[in-house]
Amino acid sequence: MIIQKLEPSKHKEGRWLVWFEDGSLVRVGEGDVVSLSLYAGKELTDDEAAALTAAAERGKLMERAVSLLSLRPMSRKELLDKLTEPPRRRRKPNAKTVEPPPPDPETLRRQSEALRESAEAAADRLEELGLLNDGEYAKTVVRHYSGKGYGVRKLRDELYRRGVPRELWDEALTEAEPGGDEVYDLARRKLRDGEPTRENLKKVSDYLARRGFGWEEISEALERLRKDFD
Repeated sequence: MIIQKLEPSKHKEGRWLVWFEDGSLVRVGEGDVVSLSLYAGKELTDDEAAALTAAAERGKLMERAVSLLSLRPMSRKELLDKLTEPPRRRRKPNAKTVEPPPPDPETLRRQSEALRESAEAAADRLEELGLLNDGEYAKTVVRHYSGKGYGVRKLRDELYRRGVPRELWDEALTEAEPGGDEVYDLARRKLRDGEPTRENLKKVSDYLARRGFGWEEISEALERLRKDFD
């Protein structure tokens, strides 16, 4: 495999285009050009070709990771799950297209392990750059859901669902644990102009429980509703 042409990308700074004699192209970072000693006319050994391919795949993975984080904040687990999820199969393959046979299980396992390792390395680098931060993400999740009037149980459920490490929960939750007035305001809005009958209070209680509030908070709010009505 001989490099026919090596040139910097006109569209992305720091990226280089490596053209081969057969017309194929790979895109690598500037650091890869230096570390692999790439130049036009160089004939790559099998090991060098494999290293170049791996570098190109890492570059594509990093670009995808940055693109995903630019759409919305994520936890490290969410990002890794996105980067390593299997590709979607086409719903209606073209009848004229001959589908290649699927890889054997051992090949699939090695590919999966290699992809996971590359994804972990990309996540490590993004954490170093400050673009991926589970602690700050946890606080963002708590502020978002507590601002919508959800209780601590709901906030914990969301942190768990999004893969935030448990050791980061307490610090994030202290910023937004709701007070009694907030629970009471939600209960009063739910009751509206109705009387605090057993049936109506049951509906209010169920509503507050679904929003993640504990029984102690709910019972205090219900007691205030009864007193206000009296």
